[in-house]
Amino acid sequence: MIRSVEFTVTPIAATVNLRTRVYEALKAAIGEIDIYGSAEEIRLDERRLARDLGVSRTPVREAFTVLEQEGFVRSEARRGVFVVRKTQAQIIGMIHAWAALEGMAARLACQRATDAELASLETLFAAFLERAPSEQIEAYSDANLRFHQAVIALAHCPVFDGLSGSLMIHVRGIRRAAIRTDGRAERSDAEHRAILRALGARNGEEAERLVRAHGLGLAAHVERGGEALG
Repeated sequence: MIRSVEFTVTPIAATVNLRTRVYEALKAAIGEIDIYGSAEEIRLDERRLARDLGVSRTPVREAFTVLEQEGFVRSEARRGVFVVRKTQAQIIGMIHAWAALEGMAARLACQRATDAELASLETLFAAFLERAPSEQIEAYSDANLRFHQAVIALAHCPVFDGLSGSLMIHVRGIRRAAIRTDGRAERSDAEHRAILRALGARNGEEAERLVRAHGLGLAAHVERGGEALG
């Protein structure tokens, strides 16, 4: 089966960096796709994307070339361009890399983030105090992703921001799929709250340990059953 998806893209004004801007727009859009929510292949429509971006098909093709070199899409003769779905082993490797990166980010956040920035993390989960996450799974899934991105951002390390950007395209889809499995949302919520307490206390060592354990738990979940693969 092949799945077509509607991208949310904004028309791009013509500039000397047109190819770069098209590439960035397409990469961001791929990051929003639920890659692992279904086993269907996801095909990208070059003509439609060019129309929606307000550009010719040439910069879209050029962007596809870069995205293919980076491993986000693959091109098949007479079939088209498809979003790449990673293997189980590749996914586990990416989760391990993310866990290491986010763990160090949590440690740095304890040193660098302001009190207001750390307090803002609490608001992500305020809506789930009265109702279980599994009862509002879509909202919780979005909050879950924002939480992990926020921890990286609070490290105030531009290198971390760059490294996490490419990983997040696939880790985002994996987390979205995994959070829907039985009991995982509630376990995730409890782990998030423990992480928040460590961050609030500015206990960098404990925050790093909890964040890594949280990420490795997701890797173990994928390794056991592969539910996150769609």
